[in-house]
Amino acid sequence: MSGPLLKDSYELAVVGAGPAGMAAATQAAELGIETVVFDEQAMPGGQIYRSMNETPLRDPAILGEAYWRGAALVEAFQRSAAQYVPQATVWTVSREGEIGVSVGGAVRLLRAKRVVLATGALERPFPIGGWTLPGVMTAGAAQILLKSAAMVGSGRVVLAGTGPLLWLLAAQYLRAGGALTAILETTPRGNLGRALAHLPGFLASGYLREGFALLGEVRRRANLVRSVIALRAGGGDRLTDVTYRTAGGLEVTLRADILLLHQGVVPNLNLAVAIGCKHVWNEVQLCFVPVLDAWGQSSVETVAIAGDGGGIAGAVAAEARGHLAALDAACRLGSIDAAARDRLAATHVGALREAQRGRRFLDRLFRPAKRFRLARGRTLVCRCEEVTARQVRDAAALERIGPNQLKAFLRCGMGPCQGRLCGLTVTEMLADAHGVSPDDIGYYRLRPPVKPITVGELASLPKSEADIAAVERS
Repeated sequence: MSGPLLKDSYELAVVGAGPAGMAAATQAAELGIETVVFDEQAMPGGQIYRSMNETPLRDPAILGEAYWRGAALVEAFQRSAAQYVPQATVWTVSREGEIGVSVGGAVRLLRAKRVVLATGALERPFPIGGWTLPGVMTAGAAQILLKSAAMVGSGRVVLAGTGPLLWLLAAQYLRAGGALTAILETTPRGNLGRALAHLPGFLASGYLREGFALLGEVRRRANLVRSVIALRAGGGDRLTDVTYRTAGGLEVTLRADILLLHQGVVPNLNLAVAIGCKHVWNEVQLCFVPVLDAWGQSSVETVAIAGDGGGIAGAVAAEARGHLAALDAACRLGSIDAAARDRLAATHVGALREAQRGRRFLDRLFRPAKRFRLARGRTLVCRCEEVTARQVRDAAALERIGPNQLKAFLRCGMGPCQGRLCGLTVTEMLADAHGVSPDDIGYYRLRPPVKPITVGELASLPKSEADIAAVERS
């Protein structure tokens, strides 16, 4: 792979080196397209294939087959001619393809004729009482520690929430020698009935075998509590206990040193929103998703979106979407014609169709309960600016407002995370307060920089004669 020296322009820039980004870059490079890949991590793989080459967990059984199937993809990417730039933060992309990136404490501006966003997913906010206490973290964060450093929590560990990742992490934790005091499952009782209409697709999918194997493994080795309808983390300076209530009315307080929360993942959309890509509310996945065609082309001519950033479908689907986005980019750049694009895409279209079998069943089965999506009382909604649920509801009671008006009232979404931890919660709370769809409320209006950069980094930008003249005139 090429060295770290950046050029002023590329044919294709890929943001993110997870399954979609690696597949897109490898495919584009094979077709002779000058490609650069920017990724915030030190190694390729994204979250699902994190630390693939350097994880200290060398026993393949611990992380499981789904993790190690990414080895071939990582290897192909590393052999490709794509220029890989790790530990790089893309903080802006314009509609014309100008990209601002921070690498090693300095920022650069460069151009690309085409951009593929492969920014992946984020964990859905889980705003419960006490979720900001030290000792409370997301399941995804715990999985990062496991994959990158073979670390499992010590003491009393409680895992709470819903979704496939909850069960995967539980199995990985137990295989790695960790212990779980309890698994508190918050999946609503009625979800299974609503999912049954999509059972045939699930039965024909690969999810069936993997899912039942995980459930059986975890149930044999952990204390599982079903139908949890209320959850609170307690403590002073740090977490000391977890209180839960079940649908049957039982309320229990457990001593706990670590609480891991998870209720699914949603597209990481901040960069796409800042660029101006059109998004709509997906009522099934309960999140905003970009409007895309079959190739991942967004509403912005220069930008395609691949992988879970375009809608949650998993790593295998993300890889197929990455290939399709790259093939379409090659066609738009004139490297191949439409007939060649369609012929090369056939395998990946089939792989995508197969990977999406059963997805509708899972989306409905693990749909998180409304009570765990909408915060109440003194529970913090915006962690960065310490805005409570009561403040949000009081502001909504004064007049019909949207997330951007709430910024002016309460500074919600204006902290370092730029709404990643509160955006969906704020939208759903305002929609609930006004009795309308989240689509009517919308999301935060985001502007660059979408990731924090320092004034010093901005000052390091190369100055043109026009820039200097503008400063002198001022």
